[in-house]
Amino acid sequence: MKNNPFTYLDEIVQLALREDIESGDVTASLLPENARSKTRVITREKAVICGIPWFNHVFKTLDENIHIEWFVHDGDHVEPDQELVRLDGPTRPILTGERTALNFLQTLSGTATTAYEYARQLKGTKTKLLDTRKTIPGLREAQKYAVRTGGGKNHRIGLYDGILLKENHIDAAGSITNAVSEAKKRYPEIPVEVEVETMKQLEEAIHAGADIIMLDNFDHAQMKKAVIITAGRAKLEASGGFDKETLRAAAETGVDYISVGALTKHVTAIDLSMRFLD
Repeated sequence: MKNNPFTYLDEIVQLALREDIESGDVTASLLPENARSKTRVITREKAVICGIPWFNHVFKTLDENIHIEWFVHDGDHVEPDQELVRLDGPTRPILTGERTALNFLQTLSGTATTAYEYARQLKGTKTKLLDTRKTIPGLREAQKYAVRTGGGKNHRIGLYDGILLKENHIDAAGSITNAVSEAKKRYPEIPVEVEVETMKQLEEAIHAGADIIMLDNFDHAQMKKAVIITAGRAKLEASGGFDKETLRAAAETGVDYISVGALTKHVTAIDLSMRFLD
């Protein structure tokens, strides 16, 4: 499984800067060319910090002479008004990169914080928290890194590293059995997951040799029954609108995984602030 969150770091940062700066930062150009400044970034709320490599790359792309001093690391838990980082260097590029750098840091910290809040609901159970492909376009690997930073686990990264046979795939193949058979024949090295909506489909997926079975919108009684029927012959993943209040009860049914799209698609950015130092 491809799992390097920095594969597209430079490409993503360049794109983010280009959409903000385009032909030039006309406001920063009003400042003296030789001006230098010291700034600091603080958080206005509790958070799990994530996104430092993207933040750093923004400023190093704009000007290698900007000195960056961090007081935290990705994965650290921080409190309101805590100082995270200081910058010292040419004023123009610091101001030009401020919003882009903070966008990365606040978004990925928001993802990591959400993942942490969900993952802690599963402590003491065997169930692992998974993300989904419902990510912000262009930030797939960054957000999946943020989920891991917050204590969650990654589902497949993309369409290339895991097979997930959903309703439309199964309909097109003719049956679960046909779809799994073709997947095993063509990609024997890739895990095969099947989404099921009924107990009958569950039993067919088990007999077909699925490695993982996704229980789509099963209630708690159905999940418990599915665990008994499956008896360890495949891993079970529960999916379907779970939130922090319902996660624990679902885990206690004995499923192996719970996938939550909200980890990456319902992101609330962390409130950060950059201010000049006297």
